[in-house]
Amino acid sequence: MQDLDVHLGGSRPFGLGYWPLPEDEPGVEIPRESIRLISPDGALVRGLLWTPPRGQKWKTAIILTHPRGDFSVHYACPLLAAAGYAVLGFSTRYINNDTDCLHENCIIDVKTAFDEVMRRGAEAVVLLGNSGGGSLMAMANAQLGIGDGWIGMAAHPGEGVFMLQVIDPSVADEDDPFSRNPELDMYNPDNGWRPWPERSNYDPKWLALYRAAQVARVARIDEVAQKSLTDAEAAGLALVGIDKVKNLELWRDLRARRVFTKYLTIYRTLADPAYLDLTIDPDDRPMGSLFAFPDPFEANYGRGGLARTMTNRGWLSTWSGLSSHAKLASTMPQVRVPTILVHPTADTEIRVWQAKEIVANAGAADITYHEMKGAPHYLEGHRQKAIEVVVDWLRARFPS
Repeated sequence: MQDLDVHLGGSRPFGLGYWPLPEDEPGVEIPRESIRLISPDGALVRGLLWTPPRGQKWKTAIILTHPRGDFSVHYACPLLAAAGYAVLGFSTRYINNDTDCLHENCIIDVKTAFDEVMRRGAEAVVLLGNSGGGSLMAMANAQLGIGDGWIGMAAHPGEGVFMLQVIDPSVADEDDPFSRNPELDMYNPDNGWRPWPERSNYDPKWLALYRAAQVARVARIDEVAQKSLTDAEAAGLALVGIDKVKNLELWRDLRARRVFTKYLTIYRTLADPAYLDLTIDPDDRPMGSLFAFPDPFEANYGRGGLARTMTNRGWLSTWSGLSSHAKLASTMPQVRVPTILVHPTADTEIRVWQAKEIVANAGAADITYHEMKGAPHYLEGHRQKAIEVVVDWLRARFPS
């Protein structure tokens, strides 16, 4: 009989009943209230409201979420509540499954959470975005005008922009997961690859071609996704002129084409040369990716990467760096509320120059940038210090 760990994965720390690790203990008992909200368009928004200890009154609320992650148990929640703030960590309607994720719907969920803390008496509401939550919260502020402050923690430029960085451009046939254009394959020894755990060495000129090819592959997938949407719209227009009593079969066929949703299988989405060549955008990161265990090669071909199965509209809204509206390059100039970005310099996914570009694009007059030296993406071992930085920033601007 096989060991169950093969199927269930390795053991994980139980923590304290929420995402934080034992070393993230806030030191005081933090009240929690389960929150269940219905958005204006009928979606379920669930989370936990963390409030200051011993019934302490609060004036500022912090809300945080991620397009598909459950942020009700985010490590920042108890630590910020211990500092005197109400914290609503919640999940969007796409929790644990972003196959059909529309950021345009996600910001409705953010607004639903915002309205709830306002209803409960918040004098100010600050939006906190961690990782992919950063671009979501910036989009909510830019498009809906909600939020009195924006906090980014290990925030990347947007899920679609991140996909431009990691998608494998050597895929020659989208229906064949093993098809390769050898000239564009980062896992080809002729291009500088060495098997894990050896370090690879990619030529800068080749890397420029590689990056351009990544954009080209995303554009090809966009074209397929957009065509399927256009075809559905055309079928809908044709359907208007069909009498279903006189021509039931044609009406049925056009209706099927109108409601049809194309699903995209997107192979090999973990191929950033910077994972294996640390001379590319050097910082404090180790070799590899947090999405790989440990070799990105295996995750690129196996159970790894992101956006592996998407609807046409979900791809365009969330994971296309060319079509998504959730790009910080587009939204940050419209974010004019006080802004802070905390960047962990050992993040395997987000480069220092990207973090600096985010704050450089911000439209706010009040901008703070802070680097957590040697911290990984999820800030393990650095969370207490990172939240202290955020709390100092909050206290100088918002009532607790």
